[in-house]
Amino acid sequence: MNSRHDIARHSVFSSSGSFAENIILATDSYKVSHWKQYPPETTGIFSFFESRGGKFPETVFFGLQYYLVRYLAGVRITEEHIEEARNFFAKHFGSLAFFNEEGWRYIIEKYGGRLPVVIRAVPEGSVVPTGNVLMTVESTDSKVPWVTNYLETILSQVWYPTTVATLSRAMKQMILTSLEKTGDPSLIDFKLHDFGYRGSTSVESAALGGAAHLLNFTGTDNLAGLLLLARYYRAGMPGFSIPAAEHSTITSWERDREADAYRTMLESFPNGLVAVVSDSYDVYRACEELWGRALREQVLSRDGTLIVRPDSGNPSEVVVRVLDILGEAFGYERNAKGYKVLDPHVRVIQGDGIDRHSLPRVISAIERAGWSADNLAFGSGGGLLQSVTRDTQRFAFKCSAVEVGGVWREVYKDPVTDPGKKSKAGRLKLVREKDTMKTVDEKSSPLPNLLEKVFENGEVLVEHSFDEVSERLKNTEAVLHTNKHLIN
Repeated sequence: MNSRHDIARHSVFSSSGSFAENIILATDSYKVSHWKQYPPETTGIFSFFESRGGKFPETVFFGLQYYLVRYLAGVRITEEHIEEARNFFAKHFGSLAFFNEEGWRYIIEKYGGRLPVVIRAVPEGSVVPTGNVLMTVESTDSKVPWVTNYLETILSQVWYPTTVATLSRAMKQMILTSLEKTGDPSLIDFKLHDFGYRGSTSVESAALGGAAHLLNFTGTDNLAGLLLLARYYRAGMPGFSIPAAEHSTITSWERDREADAYRTMLESFPNGLVAVVSDSYDVYRACEELWGRALREQVLSRDGTLIVRPDSGNPSEVVVRVLDILGEAFGYERNAKGYKVLDPHVRVIQGDGIDRHSLPRVISAIERAGWSADNLAFGSGGGLLQSVTRDTQRFAFKCSAVEVGGVWREVYKDPVTDPGKKSKAGRLKLVREKDTMKTVDEKSSPLPNLLEKVFENGEVLVEHSFDEVSERLKNTEAVLHTNKHLIN
């Protein structure tokens, strides 16, 4: 009897059974028939990818290298792929009339199965104002110009890591502003921790989002993001974590032995940072009676810092009350900026309910209560990795020029129902004019194109290391340090 895996594979797929290994299947259904729809004598198609605007006025471009290496360069198209696609489309469409089998076979014969396109993109880690091209894609063979927009589906998915990197950057600026006002800005790198692995839609999305976050911070529990950066960006170890409790390790001791659970954490990890979730029952009692009395001397004699973690309730209210109770129990000093800082043996992390909307509310609450942001770190899961869509930054991949009969013509959309969706026209490039970036037609400006050629005819031409990408972003932030208005 066949296994479920055998039945699933042979019902539609051949031996590979995966869109990851067959780029012909890594597209939207309707694109399969587009080769029949372009004007006769079409020999070239030029398209671009941009953020048309959205929640943030700038984007941090990141993630294209993963898609190029993983999907476009990693596997050559073979006869087996064509056979797999033919079987699939015959069932999917009920016909093979839409499938350009001849075109894909030409790509095998002429290019050994490699994709005849050239892709130019802004270097990863660049901060680009919205409304500008981030990437252009152009066919390189007049016999298969349609391949440009066939790749829209897979290439457009760079919207996700780019948006997470952009969101993480905005949250960083919120925290950094508070640190500059109330404490020590040098602490910023560990102030937002990625808790998003379990809440992501897939391992791949967790990896891409987790990797994007690490452009801005160095705290993470998302191993998938670290592994992606090691494999696709030659990263060493860009993210770090610490021993931490969860509710199961506390509640397994039962309510009347809660203090024993906490004591075990202190004894098991006698040095360094250790985080302990403290609201399995009553976080205020835990802070006042258990941490603040029963275990106070053990906390203060420890060579390290206890990080108390509330995990429920209204973050703005809970965090302030927890800080107040810990301040009474362990003492605090006022820093040079006039804000209270807990004894260095105790800090707090708020990892429940944190997103770009709640974060500034918590920051404002602790500032009003006189507490420095030095006392507090944040964790974010779904609010960091799952609260974004392609429309957060209104990403679009559009054709802007076609070559018909040897002549390039500008093309664009201009819907009367939504003028904001009018698209750019022409063969485009990104240039720097004075202190800003601007998208122009390639013939209209002598300025050099900021988009670098990263892929051509199946070969990845540029591979950035994670250190290079993160350093590029840091250098940009140094220049833009005075810009505090990252959210519209």
